[in-house]
Amino acid sequence: MNARADLLALDADTLAALANRGLVKRAARELDSGAGASVSLDAAGEVTAAFPDGSRAALPAGVPLEAGTCSCPAPGVCRHLVGLVLAYQAQARSQARSRSASASEPESAPTSGPAAGPGAKAPVPPPEPELPWSPAEFDDAALLAAFGRPALAAARRAWERGVRVTVQRMDAAHPAPSVELPSCTVRFPVPRSLNFALSGATAARHGELVTLAVWAFRAADEDGTPSGSARTAGGPKRADAGTAAADRAQPAPATATATATATATAAVAALTEELLRTGTARTGPVLLAQLARVEAELAAVSAHWPAAAAAELRVQLAAYADRDTRHDPDRVAELLVELRARLRAADRALALGTGESAVTQLRRTRLVALGCRVSAGRGGAERCTELYLAQPDAGIALVLRKRWAVPEGRPGTGAELAGRRLLGHSVRALAGSNLVSESVSRSAGRAVTVERGRIASTSVTPLGDAWASLPAPLLLHDAAARLRALGGRPPRPVRPRIEAENAHVLAVAEVGPLGYDPARQRLEAVLRDAAGTEVRLSAEHDVLCPGRIDALAAALESGTVTHVSGLLRPEAGRPVLDPLAVRTAAGPVHPDLAAETDPHPFTALPPAAADPLAAALTAARTALAELARTGLDAALPHQLAPAAAALRRTGLRTAAALLDALAADPSPDRWTDAALHLLTALDLHREEARP
Repeated sequence: MNARADLLALDADTLAALANRGLVKRAARELDSGAGASVSLDAAGEVTAAFPDGSRAALPAGVPLEAGTCSCPAPGVCRHLVGLVLAYQAQARSQARSRSASASEPESAPTSGPAAGPGAKAPVPPPEPELPWSPAEFDDAALLAAFGRPALAAARRAWERGVRVTVQRMDAAHPAPSVELPSCTVRFPVPRSLNFALSGATAARHGELVTLAVWAFRAADEDGTPSGSARTAGGPKRADAGTAAADRAQPAPATATATATATATAAVAALTEELLRTGTARTGPVLLAQLARVEAELAAVSAHWPAAAAAELRVQLAAYADRDTRHDPDRVAELLVELRARLRAADRALALGTGESAVTQLRRTRLVALGCRVSAGRGGAERCTELYLAQPDAGIALVLRKRWAVPEGRPGTGAELAGRRLLGHSVRALAGSNLVSESVSRSAGRAVTVERGRIASTSVTPLGDAWASLPAPLLLHDAAARLRALGGRPPRPVRPRIEAENAHVLAVAEVGPLGYDPARQRLEAVLRDAAGTEVRLSAEHDVLCPGRIDALAAALESGTVTHVSGLLRPEAGRPVLDPLAVRTAAGPVHPDLAAETDPHPFTALPPAAADPLAAALTAARTALAELARTGLDAALPHQLAPAAAALRRTGLRTAAALLDALAADPSPDRWTDAALHLLTALDLHREEARP
């Protein structure tokens, strides 16, 4: 019987993902101490292990690790099954050394020295150097045998709606092929094995998600889609591509879903048209109830992105009715544009979010805190903490959000919230920690929740050096390269609504001098990353976080900064980082949670240069927002004339012509044309235009 190549390919990280890191460490210690198992391999490929404590474990060929058997009472993947894999790998190392020694010495020469023990640290030699391979090699018969008919039927239903995927093929920088799905990232760390594919999801959805990942590879290979490119796979036109086994398992007609989606999107179109005609200032309880009903209809057909936009619009309109300071007329206009633009988009799965699971329950998951952001809500009666968390296995960032009521007369600053309890720990402790949890759920928009009543299944340990070991693109050594990779994204109004999409950790090689802009109350500094790219750090003062600027300045001037976490964005063609936390020799610093101290002395920055293009675009956007507030039915042609003239003076003739067309015909479609053009132009100008 040939060696079990699948077991030899399992590394410590993959074993930890299949079991947990504590079990892997314990099994490795037992092996090193001589208390490991004696293993044997039979002709059928089954590995059996006998342990000194009397336990016996077995792992047949062609089954996942959790399908192995053990005589101990522990449920699931126990330390003995992990120990079986480690002992088998150690035996393979010993045998490989023996063969190597025999081949290098004369036959008559006696061997000397004891054989290496089972805990020896020499690397496991792979059976053969692995050539690049693709999970598209798995056919539907293999998927059906591995996961069963229900999993393939569920995958087929998602595939018919269309799924947003990013396929990463195997190469020197990515030894394991992977697919980023909306609900998780699926990796194939063991070549040509479905049994050890990793999804991070619970067993109930694991087979469905791995199947979708295989189909995504199949479609990408057929189309020649480059690695790392986001695309919509599946959809009604491609529902039959490589899914014959799913058809046989349980055909899922898409007619009812398509009809419900069409009904919901038609309701969005009608409601936004009514809001634009009558004006958002005249919104009453009836329209708010209609908006809530449309939001529920969109969520029911998995149109998560317009559902989220409708929810935010409802909050904005309610804030206007309550005279709440959270109301922002420009944001209302942006949300109306977004809702109408998503209905126009050619890529429906991208624009609507169909095919995404609303919530995915994850199995035992390790999360690394990246910092905390504090904001206000409900007219000052609430505070919101947003904990940014990296999921190293998936290479993405998530957000854990918590809202707190602020008693009357209390300031509710970040320093006060730092001591509040969340998951049994203070917010400050969670913001600088590693979390390992069995009760994490992830939404389609990458928001995290922890189920109540299962807090004991979440462990919290200090952050340590976890940032330094984060995978790319969470950890950035070249911020400019990351921005180039994001350059081909669709416009913001039709982009997926992803939380923490731009959250990263920047490895800092050098910190430049600090400066303060008193007009905008903004601290700025120049950071240099390992590639030599200059990254502008920019942090604004916030009355809710009175210690933010001073704590950030003290950390940057400590001379021991190694990493800065934050939200990365392009501005004027350069990378800009809005900081969340700073890693120094003394530990992490969380500016939003810092207490107020004596003001730090700063060098004043010169005032920003005037930008006539941005000023003209902003003025035009404000004019459109005012039209949305008062209503197009009451619009007068001369209201848009000054904004159109300013656009024409700066050379933006197309934008000016769109405003002229709206003045001549104040209809919702004309308003959407002009607003979509202006918002996209303003975004691109801010991101790319050099000063």
